[in-house]
Amino acid sequence: MSDAFSEASDLSADDSQDVMTPAELIAKLEEAWLNEKFSPELLESKSEIVECVMEQLTHMEENLQRVRKGDVKASVHRMEIDRIRFVLSSYLRSRLQKIEKFFPHVLEKEKSRAVGDPSFLSPQEFAFAKEYLANTETYLKAVALKHMPPNLQTVDMLKAVPEPCLDSFVFLRVKERQENILVEPEMDEQREYVIDLEEGSQHLIRYRAIAPLVASGAVQLI
Repeated sequence: MSDAFSEASDLSADDSQDVMTPAELIAKLEEAWLNEKFSPELLESKSEIVECVMEQLTHMEENLQRVRKGDVKASVHRMEIDRIRFVLSSYLRSRLQKIEKFFPHVLEKEKSRAVGDPSFLSPQEFAFAKEYLANTETYLKAVALKHMPPNLQTVDMLKAVPEPCLDSFVFLRVKERQENILVEPEMDEQREYVIDLEEGSQHLIRYRAIAPLVASGAVQLI
């Protein structure tokens, strides 16, 4: 971690959580980025972390302006800023791509969540998803649906747009030991398959089986 970032004061991504150092904040961002990149579904929004990182990047840019021209530190600090911006941009881009790909299911999941449960979308993402849905419906009506018989002029977006494939396989690293993880349910010609996940071990597993562990932070997708 560069001095430009470590010079910044400690901060918290949420007032109810313990204060994180800048290095811990970037580690949280990288973890969220990898999970989002390799997960087949849209994960819980980490908007607090995103906002804190953007604030810290502003401080880093201000610190960089005070470094003398020609100082080797300036190049190192600039590379670190660019690296963090890349991770942040890639994280947000991955989320937007999933919203565009699964927009009706994303909105339905957001609407059906229980009161008090964490939101899967930031306010900006929620507005984008609603606008994307409205624009898609308007486009379909203008170019196709209005030319069809009256009984075929409506479309169920939840049925028309494929859902995320939760049965796809993912690589993961175990951060906290887990016992009795159901990998394969019992079927007609197959007994249920249960395993223990040792801390530090790596596995290739069906995403559906470990989705709750990704959400809780017990495992890291890689």
